[in-house]
Amino acid sequence: MTVIDRSVTVVVDAAKCVGCEACLQVCPSETLAMVDGKAVVTGQESLGCGHCAAVCPTEAICVKALDNAVLDFETFSHAPHWLPPGEFPLDELVRLMRSRRSCRNFTDQPVPRNMLEDLVRIGQTAPSGSNCQAWTFTILPTRDAVQQLSEQVGHFFHRLNRLAEKRVLRSALKWIGRPELDFYYRNYFDAIRDGIQDWQHTGRDRLFHSATAVILVGGRFGAACPQEDALLAVQNMLLGAHAMGLGTCLIGFAVSAIERAPSLKDFLNIPRAESIYASIAVGFPDERYHRLPGRKPAPVRVWPGA
Repeated sequence: MTVIDRSVTVVVDAAKCVGCEACLQVCPSETLAMVDGKAVVTGQESLGCGHCAAVCPTEAICVKALDNAVLDFETFSHAPHWLPPGEFPLDELVRLMRSRRSCRNFTDQPVPRNMLEDLVRIGQTAPSGSNCQAWTFTILPTRDAVQQLSEQVGHFFHRLNRLAEKRVLRSALKWIGRPELDFYYRNYFDAIRDGIQDWQHTGRDRLFHSATAVILVGGRFGAACPQEDALLAVQNMLLGAHAMGLGTCLIGFAVSAIERAPSLKDFLNIPRAESIYASIAVGFPDERYHRLPGRKPAPVRVWPGA
């Protein structure tokens, strides 16, 4: 389903328009039409994707909702010109993707704030369903902030473990068709207990692996597919972080805690109606690899079967 943003305004400068019709060919919502040899806004709705402005050879079109300054990176520069398909070295792209590893050993060097903000900007270059771009990013920029979140998440799982160890409660919930607590007990209880005890007795951070920063990626209500949008942004950020010299690791336990404990959203100043889909530990890596690993075989289907 296409979600239309009726607040988007498209403006055409008739003096610059050369009537090439390129904008009509790429517009997904039929916002534009040709009138007397010029592109004119005739539709009442726009996806706000910016295709029309990007394809126009004379810069005759402006999409008011879009701001190039959002992607003004602070820690690096890039050529501001469109890269056509086939003009980037595929071998280097694949090498980057294969080289990215989940990092669980970080140095204590803090990540500069502008690098974290550039990571967010890299995330915002991702595609989104119906161009909603309704993602959100919450940056915890210091080790102290990460430790505070670790403590809050630890409290949540400590309470959950106290519930999960009640055999009668697990059995009763399972009997009425709610096996989640029993599943948690069988698969995660021991590891969570050990992790909490390690944190309490030695200060070892098994949750965020002593990362010096964390970025939470979420989605606002009303997006066509907010979870998919967030995860597409996350993949861009993971690859971007590797190229920037940073290590990252997705922390699913933190996401589970934030989504199940509204008080954690209050602690983070995140609106309760907002969903968090990913938690990324970020820092300078304290590990080095010597080769590229393989992957598990996956089912690959071709339909119709031949």
